Amino acid sequence: MTFEDIKQILSAKFGEDIGSEEKGIQPILTAPTNKIAELCKFLFEDDRLYFDYLACITALDNGPVLATMELVYNLTSIPYGHDLMIKILFPRNMEDQPLPKISTVSHIWKTADWHEREAFDLMGINFVNHPDMRRILLPEDWEGHPLRKDYHAQEKYHGIHVRYENE
Repeated sequence: MTFEDIKQILSAKFGEDIGSEEKGIQPILTAPTNKIAELCKFLFEDDRLYFDYLACITALDNGPVLATMELVYNLTSIPYGHDLMIKILFPRNMEDQPLPKISTVSHIWKTADWHEREAFDLMGINFVNHPDMRRILLPEDWEGHPLRKDYHAQEKYHGIHVRYENE
């Protein structure tokens, strides 16, 4: 099945909301943020597609100037041997605003549990209805999300120097 075949199936189901980016080696399907869980469930359950493996969720911070963030989902259908990348774009929170909220897909693929926790921990993206939304790499009382473009490291953590004056 080709990328265009998959896109046509999804466009028939979800309408004009499904788009694509043809840059790079692998084309990317674009989808509305509020439909990501529904779209992923369809990709997993539809017999023509059966994307049974979520390889990765990558979080991107486009910075305060663009004020957007992205999530890229890398999916594979092992029995059919096809891959798919889906990207969603959403508003980025600014300082003193609540974290962005995206629907979890951990109820579809168990691997999403850790990927979403990593995106929460390092990028500050909150996944709604996630079964265990807590930090996975940093301590619970760590301040901020270190992979965000506007992150400022705290001076000390429990008396240990985290950042030095020349940084």
